[in-house]
Parts: sequence; C-alpha cells; structure tokens
Amino acid sequence: MYISITKQHLDTNFSQSSCDFVAYLEKENEGKLPELQEHFFDQYHDQIAPELVIKEIDGNTAKLKKQEPKFFALTINPSQRELKHINNDPKLLKQYVREVMKDYAASFHRDNPVSVDSIKYYAKLEYERTFKGFDKEVKENQVYRAKIVKLENEIRKVERGEVSGNVRSIRKEIARLNAQIPHRINGEVVAQGVKKPGLQTHIHIVVSRKDVTNRYSLSPGSKYMESESKLNGIMVKRGFKRDQFYENAEKRFDALFKYQRNYVESYSARKAFAHDPKIYFAHLLGLPTNERSAAFKIMGASGVHIPKLNIPTNKVEAALQAIKQLKKAIDIARSSSSIGI
Repeated sequence: MYISITKQHLDTNFSQSSCDFVAYLEKENEGKLPELQEHFFDQYHDQIAPELVIKEIDGNTAKLKKQEPKFFALTINPSQRELKHINNDPKLLKQYVREVMKDYAASFHRDNPVSVDSIKYYAKLEYERTFKGFDKEVKENQVYRAKIVKLENEIRKVERGEVSGNVRSIRKEIARLNAQIPHRINGEVVAQGVKKPGLQTHIHIVVSRKDVTNRYSLSPGSKYMESESKLNGIMVKRGFKRDQFYENAEKRFDALFKYQRNYVESYSARKAFAHDPKIYFAHLLGLPTNERSAAFKIMGASGVHIPKLNIPTNKVEAALQAIKQLKKAIDIARSSSSIGI
C-alpha cells in the first residue's frame, strides 16, 4: 500500500479552482455509457456529480491566500497483491477509503479532536494506469526508438538526394533494432501513454484545505508533525501525524480484509529503507525462512531483480554482501519506477 499526499498547484502558484483536477479524474469516463461510468463518492454518498465536487471544494476556501493551497490530493495505491486479495472489488475499496478517511481526520493534532465529519472530501476509483516517460520500460525502449527515428530521417535524406546511402541496408538495420526493443505488452512496444498490465486500480481523493464550516484550516502538508504554538497568548496544538496516518491505513486494510502483510510491504519497511538501509536489510535477513522467502517473491514480482548470493562462510560477511547486492537491485527499481510494495 502506498499513499501520497500532494498540494495541487500549477507552476509556482497554487490552483485557484479544482476544475482542472476534477476534469483530469473524469478521463476514464470518456466514451462510456452512463451506467458504466465511475462516480465521485464521499463518506455517505455514492454518486456525486463532478460539478458539485468543484462547487463544494472551490466554495470552501475562506481567507486562504493565493500562495496557499486550496485543496490537497490524496492517492491510495494498493499493490497488485493487495488488489488480488480482495478480488479488485470496488465496493470493498470504497469501504476501505471511508475507513481510511477516519484515520486521516484523526491524524490532525488539535485541541478538539477532528472527526471525518469535519472534513470535506470527494473520492474516485480509477482502474487504469499508463506508462510515463520516467518509467524504466519507456526509457529503455526510447534508446532504440531514438536510433530508429535517426535512421528513418536518414532514409528521407537519401531519397531526396541530399546524402548518399543504401536505403535497403538502412531499412534492414531499422528492422533489426525494432526486433531488439526489449519491452512489449501483447506485441505492442511500451511507450508513454500505453496502458500498464495487471490490476492497476487506485483511488484519487480531493480534500478541502478548510473544514466543513469553512472556518478552520486542516493542512496535511504542515511541516509540523505534532507540536504546540502560542496563538493570541494561548497554547494551541497543531500539525499532522503523517506516520500515524500511513501506519493506521495499513492496519485498516489488514484488519478489514484479514490480509497478512509481509515486512517488505509495510510503511515502516519503506521508511527504514529510505533512512537506514542497514536496519531494513538486517530486519529482512532476520525474518523466519518462510517469511523471508515470501518477501523475496513479493520483491521479485514487483520488478526487483533478486541476485543469486554466493554466501561466504563468515555470517557477518554474508550479511554485508547480501545488503549491498539487494540495496543496489532495489535502488535501480525504485529510481526507474514504483515497485509497488
């Protein structure tokens, strides 16, 4: 499970309206019959019109400056393993979102506890993802595509008489390069905009910066995790407990659907990998044999190449060698695309 929270802005200025973002979330409905379209939903309603979403979010921005975000976007990204566990059931995902938003509200550090009824949010399921320019598959294919485009341009020059050359030979080289392009899906070359295979369901959520009364600011982007400050001579609580939110979101999924989460799928594991890889791999290598084996399978299915380790007799040396090899493999996967764990 991977959850992101982002401020919505254009260039250096924050969006003054949610209309562009809502229009973006409507893209999967294009060309579909009304009964097949996916609708916005909130804590209590299942079919909310996009026009109402825009009206409610844009009308809930009292006293916010142009330099302040008017709304935030949350994206909940279950892994393919998690989606398979619940049979990619949209009803279960909506149930999960409504529970997660309770945790989101409870994560605000305030004198008066924040409940889900205090926040204004609208969510929408999406079932597809497309490859982006920064994905590993696109970047690796682009090396070949660039060479092919150059050769095709050379053919045009030869045919116009601008340069001399053997068109037949050039076409043969193009065919060879085409055959060597490494990433295809059902015969189609992977490029930017091509749909990703497998279960890709995820949830977008637009959340107003202000509470439902349009009086109080609730910013999950606050730099303060959990602190107090003096306001008009009175100490007040402020901040958003992000670690608590991410961890509780995982626990919600596991409890709701009886999901057995492996260590490498957890938020604590991702955090350990980012801040202290030695702790991450020490924990990974210290897992019981069956759990460690499952962890490697999950990582492999997510795009991480697990190298074969030549284990020396010295256990300390073996652990250090394993850490170096695995960290290199995961770093490569993470830098090129999301590995989905």
